[in-house]
Amino acid sequence: MKPEYRPLEYAAAFAPGLTNPETTAPEDVVAARGKGVVKRYNVYRNNVTVSLIDALAATYPAVQRITGVEFFRAMARFHVRATPPVSQLLFEYGRDFPSFIESYEYARDMPWLADTAHIERAWLDAYHAADAAPLKAEALVSVDPSSLAHVRFVPHPAARIVRSRYPAVAIFAMNRADGPVSPQFSSDAEDALVTRPDEDVIVSRLPAGGAAFLIALIEGEPLGAAAEAAFEETDSFDLPANLAAMISAGVFTGIQQGE
Repeated sequence: MKPEYRPLEYAAAFAPGLTNPETTAPEDVVAARGKGVVKRYNVYRNNVTVSLIDALAATYPAVQRITGVEFFRAMARFHVRATPPVSQLLFEYGRDFPSFIESYEYARDMPWLADTAHIERAWLDAYHAADAAPLKAEALVSVDPSSLAHVRFVPHPAARIVRSRYPAVAIFAMNRADGPVSPQFSSDAEDALVTRPDEDVIVSRLPAGGAAFLIALIEGEPLGAAAEAAFEETDSFDLPANLAAMISAGVFTGIQQGE
């Protein structure tokens, strides 16, 4: 009697070896007459690995440009072996790649590389985020000044903040643009704001205190508390300028008044 075919059980046995070269082909895998099961399984495994590496290269082009193709693909191969995909959506793969870079031994002399990767991941997430109309300045002007400190903001689905101790925004920008790469002389820390108010994703460098301010607002803190967080980080925080910039960049979609 022919055994019952159970696709979920078969997939559970078949899939793990596709990203682990030390795993042998499952016993119940068969091939056409005269074809070697092990050889064909290895070919399939190689194709899966190459496809996942290509997906990482498409998501992190600046990282690949910085390291060079050979270094990037070697690093990506280690990531693929350690982190198999968990989603059917290929653009979701590699979400943990920036964290992997942080611990990758051969990237230790490029400590800013992981932060550059975090910005690239945020760029892709912003690109795929839901559409939403950004907040208009008129909505904030209409708020009673005595209630302004208690106003909370509704974040745009595409808004992302990436903090870095390195000039990651400049490094990201110069390696995502066409043409030759200009030398980077600054060592200043740069925090990135990633937004998509319209069709295009925009990556901006935040001023001093700007990241602390926006993170607090995105997490649901009222305006007064967010401003306090920014001033605690730097005395030079400019509240009016940051309010104007966040509205212009489309970081939020609405406001909520009340205690």
